[in-house]
Amino acid sequence: MFYPLYALASQFSPEPKSSGIEVLEADNFRMNCLQTLTGVKFMVISDPKQSGIDGLLHRIYELYADFALKNPFYSLEMPIRCELFDEHMKSALEHSEKLGISNV
Repeated sequence: MFYPLYALASQFSPEPKSSGIEVLEADNFRMNCLQTLTGVKFMVISDPKQSGIDGLLHRIYELYADFALKNPFYSLEMPIRCELFDEHMKSALEHSEKLGISNV
């Protein structure tokens, strides 16, 4: 559901060469999106008052690059099946919860 909105925002944006939706804010949540140079999108849904989500998104991208893209058995658009990825992701999320995400 997000991709069509993202594509429309890219096409109809008044900004030339817009990269699409980066943040979608509502009363009850905020959705941040990071699109990589290869087109992979990472999304985090958080409390609207939460800060530092960009740092968390970049950390998730680092983990993806380290544990999925460097794995010769991983295929794009397939679930990531790697225990080390899961452990590091869990650690990053726990760390962000403890610090309020600001210092991931």
